Amino acid sequence: MNADRKPTDWTSPVMRQRIARRYAAERRFRLMGLGAVLLSAGFLAFLIFTMLSGGLSGFIRTEVALPIDFPHSPLLLDPAILKSPNAQHALANANLDTVTSAAAKAAFGPKGDEYLSASAWTGVRDALLKDPSLLERKAVITVPASSEIDLAAKREGSPAAEAAVARLKAQGALSSAFNTSFLTMSDGTDPTQVGIWGALKGSLLTMLITLALSFPIGVLAAIYLEEYAPRNRWTDLIEVSINNLAAVPSIIFGLLGLAVFLNTWNLPRSAAIVGGLTLALMTMPVIVIAGRNAVKAVPPSIRDAALGVGASPVQVVFHHVLPLAMPGILTGTIIGMARALGETAPLLMIGMRAFIASPPGGVTDPATVLPVQIFLWSDEVSRGFVEKTSAAILVLLVFLLAMNGIAIYFRNKFEKKW
Repeated sequence: MNADRKPTDWTSPVMRQRIARRYAAERRFRLMGLGAVLLSAGFLAFLIFTMLSGGLSGFIRTEVALPIDFPHSPLLLDPAILKSPNAQHALANANLDTVTSAAAKAAFGPKGDEYLSASAWTGVRDALLKDPSLLERKAVITVPASSEIDLAAKREGSPAAEAAVARLKAQGALSSAFNTSFLTMSDGTDPTQVGIWGALKGSLLTMLITLALSFPIGVLAAIYLEEYAPRNRWTDLIEVSINNLAAVPSIIFGLLGLAVFLNTWNLPRSAAIVGGLTLALMTMPVIVIAGRNAVKAVPPSIRDAALGVGASPVQVVFHHVLPLAMPGILTGTIIGMARALGETAPLLMIGMRAFIASPPGGVTDPATVLPVQIFLWSDEVSRGFVEKTSAAILVLLVFLLAMNGIAIYFRNKFEKKW
């Protein structure tokens, strides 16, 4: 070493300037990272606030207290039939809509029937089924208000509707209640009577089929490719194909489902089984890729130790490697299922955009899913469907969080450390 060379002088002005620039660059990097996090959190908060402000009102229904004098109403119904097993069928064929309209005009004026929902007569029907003695007296029955009155009661309606709301409130005939029908009914043409149960049940059935097909096949494919498949050009071709399939647009899988499951296999159109098969094809590559990475991450010492104590190759994989790789596999499954839950394009291609007025009874019945239901409602002309769209989005988010929470629970349960 040169004796004349002096050690670095960290107190010199030049070194102090260099250190100051280094610390300043570090502070700028930290501030940019913090700014990116805050910006993302701000967008997320704005999204949640927008959905809550527009969707929470969808769970509230405006109701009108309608007085009906049944003995003097134009009801064409024998009171004795309400005690028979055919009571519901008889009420469906009775002129309850005429009775409801006449009672509204008598109570609220010539335009009183416009204050009620088009399906308000179903509330009268349910009240009569619950208490047949109402036919013998005058009663006040709570029925859903029209979409215009409902929006005006929530301060989103026209001036004429707001004036009608003021008159109804002055008569004490207007009230609000939790909209249970939104959670128990299916699609309809009246925004005050639509619900998400049909679409929610369709989503559940579709996701169950997707998970039942994609998870075991994806995991077994990942294990085979990582543990047993020979390293040759065919294996490399399969790996490249799987990686490319994971990036294919979802609508391509919809076209594949349309060509194979509907046109070739002749499966029922707009059924949960077709939707599940199509989404399983889309989800499987993601599970295979995540599964392979998780299996590869298991230390080789685990395999060597298991083989050293006499375990067979199959026992090594399924008793030691797979349990340790399961948390990573479940992470990939969560990502794939979350993507499948929010998909709309492939399901539109296989006809799951049909008008479904009743929940599906099985996987072969006509069905729709929540994302498609949200898409259909967002395309409606009536303003009453706007808040229903936002409310359905909230249900979809809760459904997604619940599904992810269950998957995370199982992932943590199977997680092992070494």
